[in-house]
Amino acid sequence: MTTWITICDTCKRTGWEETGMEKTDGEALAEMVEAAAAGAGDVKTRRVSCTMGCDRACNITVQSKDKINYSLGTFEATVEDAEAIVEYAEKHAASETGQVPYREWPQGVKGHFVSRHQPLPE
Repeated sequence: MTTWITICDTCKRTGWEETGMEKTDGEALAEMVEAAAAGAGDVKTRRVSCTMGCDRACNITVQSKDKINYSLGTFEATVEDAEAIVEYAEKHAASETGQVPYREWPQGVKGHFVSRHQPLPE
């Protein structure tokens, strides 16, 4: 079953205005996650404008129907973070319930989990 990575493309990390970046941090992270997910089998990406987690920018969610879903934040717009996000999403996709044992988490997602959402009832 497909796992979706939803990326907030309006996220701006603290001090963004002073960086002179033409794109938001969320746009930059979205591009990197999309590139990292290009070859991932059961992982797709989508962008949204605002996940209301501004204090934890950059924010993403890892979601799949009938599985536990997760919100993560405080990422940097780096290739390393993007690759860790995609690697975790691939493990989420392979899991029957969406739970991935902690020992299998990529180092780059540890410390970024914000909340867990139980699957909706039928």
